[in-house]
Amino acid sequence: MADQESDFYQKIRKGIRKWAKTKEGKSNKWVELILLAPDLFHLLCRLMAEKNVAKEEKAKLAVAIAYFVSPIDLIPEGVVGPVGFTDDIALAAFVLNGLINKTDAELVIKHWAGEQDILQVIKRIIAVADEMVGSGLWRKVRDLFG
Repeated sequence: MADQESDFYQKIRKGIRKWAKTKEGKSNKWVELILLAPDLFHLLCRLMAEKNVAKEEKAKLAVAIAYFVSPIDLIPEGVVGPVGFTDDIALAAFVLNGLINKTDAELVIKHWAGEQDILQVIKRIIAVADEMVGSGLWRKVRDLFG
């Protein structure tokens, strides 16, 4: 992972873990999924460097990575804190699910650094994305990819 990506990864990882220990974090319905944000970001970056990922899929990965690092998105982290990663997480899961459907799931599994089963993580996020992000926002996030 490039230095800039590593710095971003470490920054969000530290911030989310700190938040998760607060009263707000502990009581947040989505804390378990929000804690996955750094690992999902890392996975997107690793897959961008994977030679067996098609160019059109890499373009989608690049958009998802840019969405993660952008301070301007539908639920901005700078305004609402780590809860703002819910839309980033939903988009990452949507892009990863599309990649899995077009390639070998083992490619995604190979690059996953998280502790949980990535295929189950993706399914779970997609299943709750409407509720987690709000159906109107989730529709906008999905529409980024047609």
